[in-house]
Amino acid sequence: MPCQNKPPLVAIVGPTAVGKTEIAIQVVERLEAEIVSADSRLLYRGMDIGTAKPTAAERARVPHHLIDVANPDEIWSLALFQQAAQAAIADIHARGQLPVLVGGTGQYLRAILEGWAPPKLAAQPRLRAALDAWTEQIGKDGLHARLMRLDAKAAEGIDPRNVRRTIRALEVILSTGRKFSNARGKAESLYRVLQIGLTRPRVELYQRIDRRIETMLNAGWLDEIGALMAKGYSAGLPSMSAIGYGQLVAHLEGKITLDEAIAQIKHATRMFVRRQANWFKRDDPEIHWFEAGDKKVILEIEEMVREFLSTGPKAP
Repeated sequence: MPCQNKPPLVAIVGPTAVGKTEIAIQVVERLEAEIVSADSRLLYRGMDIGTAKPTAAERARVPHHLIDVANPDEIWSLALFQQAAQAAIADIHARGQLPVLVGGTGQYLRAILEGWAPPKLAAQPRLRAALDAWTEQIGKDGLHARLMRLDAKAAEGIDPRNVRRTIRALEVILSTGRKFSNARGKAESLYRVLQIGLTRPRVELYQRIDRRIETMLNAGWLDEIGALMAKGYSAGLPSMSAIGYGQLVAHLEGKITLDEAIAQIKHATRMFVRRQANWFKRDDPEIHWFEAGDKKVILEIEEMVREFLSTGPKAP
């Protein structure tokens, strides 16, 4: 299908703490648009403070999709997210609105924007059990290091704390003999896409990260984690591998001090920002970059989106 005949999709991307939520809401308010979250942690109910989930007041300002759609013990694969996101986008188009994909989970965004076809692999319990046992022996960092040797490109896009995804990549490699980074098929994109990138100077971004961590702790992040554990949600769940949860669980269990936990969270967040840069490159010709701190950024993005919409059909 020619690109100009495809329905439009705007994506707002960028690193953690750059200001995607606040800017996206302001832009969407100026347009007939709705937000589709592309953040793997915002899916989960009860994980609000530590994931910097949009507040109830923010979500009341504009419609949001794919937030609070699963319990922390439910596992969402890339394929499941892709299916749900495509359904949400189709529903938004059907109502004559513009979908705006917002988030920082690189593989989620690319799966939608580039029409990925995630590898379909039959369940292999014996291989999974062997990889689980291997993880117990060498730890999550050791497992990630093994993936780095086999497929550096895939490893760079996977958080070492995300053991489930590391194991999935190794499953594909060991089962098919192909690199995981090459195994995800690529179909034609369903949409005519405009990608908006938000950036800030690295020092400013790190300062924002530090302030956000302090704000989340003051807002009751420790209590949130305690409530999740009281409901029986284990710290070993994939959802609880979100930055900060494991460190604060370790503090609550008396293994480290709060200051140590905070230092680890800050370090892990900085490392995550560096990995995000592998997904959102400043020299990517498909991404139009804006300084998030520019006073005119909302108007400039709105103008670009309106020009984009004027060049093709608004909805199918």
